[in-house]
Amino acid sequence: MELFVAFCGYVGAWLLVAGPMYQGALELSEEQIDRGTIREQSLAIPHQDRVSPWWWLLPPVAYVLIHRAQERWRQQVTAALTLEQREQFVSYANKATGWFIVGAGAALIGIKEAFELVEALEWPGWVTIVLCAVAGALAIAYTTGRMHRTDRVLHLEDSA
Repeated sequence: MELFVAFCGYVGAWLLVAGPMYQGALELSEEQIDRGTIREQSLAIPHQDRVSPWWWLLPPVAYVLIHRAQERWRQQVTAALTLEQREQFVSYANKATGWFIVGAGAALIGIKEAFELVEALEWPGWVTIVLCAVAGALAIAYTTGRMHRTDRVLHLEDSA
């Protein structure tokens, strides 16, 4: 019975990863966002000069300099967008962040459950990594497969 419960915990935890991943993909695909214009605006704003690789001799300094340069560029792109485009982008980014946090939390539980299953079965510890990689790959494959099937069904007349 202990093995059954350990297996159920493992499968259940990884279903909690696949669910938010799929739901997040659905919600984000339905989000009304002017992707083309936002992409054009981001490409129109030139990136700042690259930070010298020599700064990586002092990694904290390199990180701060790169972060500041990226933040200046982000602010310029944001300023170039209309208020409506900024609202669309912020809404999209907030939803994506929320679903990422939910999925990441579930993945951490999935890792714990995989470890406990490996312990219950008395398998070597490296099997935990394999179980997590397989479960993560299946969650990604399920989400992408469903999204492709949905897109195909909704655009049947386009292919005819």
